[in-house]
Amino acid sequence: MKFAIIKERKNPPDRRVVFSPNYLKQLKTSYPEAELVVETSDIRVFNNDQYKQENITVSEDVSDADVMFGVKEVPIEALIPNKKYFFFSHTIKKQPYNRTLLQAVLKKNIELYDHETIVKENGARLIGFGRYAGLVGAYNGFRALGLRDGLFKLPKVETLKDLDEVKSELDKIKLPNIKILLTGSGKVAKGAKEILDHLKIKQVSDALYLTSQFSEPVYCMIDVMEYAKRKDGKVGDKWAFYKDSSGYESNFMPYAKETEFFIAGHFYGDGAPYLFTREDAKHPEFKINLVADISCDIDGPVASTLRASTIADPFYGYDPISEAEVAYDAENVITVMAVDNLPCELPKDASEGFGDMFLKHVIPAFFNNDEHGVLNRAKMTEAGKLTKRFSYLQDYVDGKE
Repeated sequence: MKFAIIKERKNPPDRRVVFSPNYLKQLKTSYPEAELVVETSDIRVFNNDQYKQENITVSEDVSDADVMFGVKEVPIEALIPNKKYFFFSHTIKKQPYNRTLLQAVLKKNIELYDHETIVKENGARLIGFGRYAGLVGAYNGFRALGLRDGLFKLPKVETLKDLDEVKSELDKIKLPNIKILLTGSGKVAKGAKEILDHLKIKQVSDALYLTSQFSEPVYCMIDVMEYAKRKDGKVGDKWAFYKDSSGYESNFMPYAKETEFFIAGHFYGDGAPYLFTREDAKHPEFKINLVADISCDIDGPVASTLRASTIADPFYGYDPISEAEVAYDAENVITVMAVDNLPCELPKDASEGFGDMFLKHVIPAFFNNDEHGVLNRAKMTEAGKLTKRFSYLQDYVDGKE
């Protein structure tokens, strides 16, 4: 089995990689029978020489490898037929802009494994960049607060070396007395919580958060059964909600009346109730004036997220009255941070964290006959066809949806 780390070819350039030199060295130590090659790249956060120093082959041509590991979508013209590919394909939700990519994968007889489809038997994700999205997203929210209100100036994450430097910059700031709400319970939310805890912001219960005022900054972390409730007044069930959310409605407004800074770290499922609508944002008691929308569902559950922002230009304003985009520091607006590729700002740490998970959860499956079914569950295409698990994408592939 020969594994290749492929060059990232999508624009804008992504400096992340599935395996850092250190984790690739660990792979080789654990599985000496594995052959490894790294495709030459001038944008990767780890340069070619760093791989060579670990006695890993670096080459312009990796076409003789069996398995290709990448991060972002591979351009159609760069796909090599009859190979196994791992990358974020952004097709499993029938994204229209990548239909032709999935069609090309099938036509070229490629076995596609999307990083998002690498899951446990219960469907929980095994690998991802979620923690780093949470870390960078929360930091960026505080950066927006400091710039907008003239309190402090945090540098951009992309100008900092690593997570340690990010945290050392946070050590220099003093926060005003604000109430912060964090939604979610997964890797993204836990990454954001890591920043809040590093800043030594007190965490309080939702009961206290909703009924008390404080003389210091505090935060409250809530999950779906706090911000959504059953329409019939009965006690909700998280797992029932995930299966069918049609009997639920938003319970977010009590929190919106007590929150200045909202960090959206939740997963939003199709059909679930919106957290707050454009009408909700017009309510005279709606207090949120800053949103770090890490989830970044456009024109969806967080009404102020009109579009994704960019690392180069991360902030914009949402005017609740006109429902239009305005300057992020304009009067009486909601300042929005909605960068949709946050882990790209912290490529070294994100790559190392991803490689750790990949080595733990995915690589063993190649050498133990996939005893836990990880590869079987993740495989989207085989022999030019969609696998049974992903047959729901057939109409999308055929252009009927």
